Amino acid sequence: MRDEAQLRAAAALLADARRILFITGAGISADSGLPTYRGIGGLYHERLTDEGLTIEQALSGQMMAAHPEVTWKYLAEIEANCRGARPNIAHDIIAALEREKPGTWVLTQNVDSLHHLAGSRNLIEIHGSLHRLRCTECPHSRSIPDFAGMQIPPLCPACGGIMRPNVVLFGEELPARGIERLEGILANGLDLVVSIGTTSVFPYIAGPVVWARRTGVPTIEINPGVTDVSHIVTHHLRMRAADAMPELWRRMHPPEPAED
Repeated sequence: MRDEAQLRAAAALLADARRILFITGAGISADSGLPTYRGIGGLYHERLTDEGLTIEQALSGQMMAAHPEVTWKYLAEIEANCRGARPNIAHDIIAALEREKPGTWVLTQNVDSLHHLAGSRNLIEIHGSLHRLRCTECPHSRSIPDFAGMQIPPLCPACGGIMRPNVVLFGEELPARGIERLEGILANGLDLVVSIGTTSVFPYIAGPVVWARRTGVPTIEINPGVTDVSHIVTHHLRMRAADAMPELWRRMHPPEPAED
């Protein structure tokens, strides 16, 4: 649903802001062809795993510790469904805005590394990345492009222990460094908070939007549906990320008038 007045107003906020926090979720990656996991049409919508588990049980820290082969089975299934995905125009525009406005940051729930591939560097991957592995027994870690040809579960070349992706599994704590970085960004102040493609059900994802509302900082939500923060944002663009971001970019960067 395209609202010209909302687009113009949101673009003006983006153009004027110097310190921006983008908060992104599965909706921005869906425009790169990535499936969601539990939503309607997702990989695990209304189905249990082969072991009779919910996907939350299979992808939990407790299961990784007790039966890593089970957790790895579904991590590998998710990675295979995401393999080869590339950043879409929404990722690219966010990275371009970071280059224009060095005070721009991205807080993402996604573990697909697409923001990094697009060129974003002021990036908090609060749930980690599937493409960084760490040993559960020793300090060894490494980055990988994908899981193709990899033994599942992979063993650490340094000590022989089980490797795991450096992601936050269900039941695990968020990385302290990421939370501290987010708190520092809010403490230093922002001109604008933009929520894209997330239902904002997690407190640490909705939190910056609530903080912005409380402190008088304007907010934009880009999401086709209604979410937990839709009622408090300044502007809600009911559009997909890959449709909305080019529209906003064009309004922020109007063509130069032709010379006579």
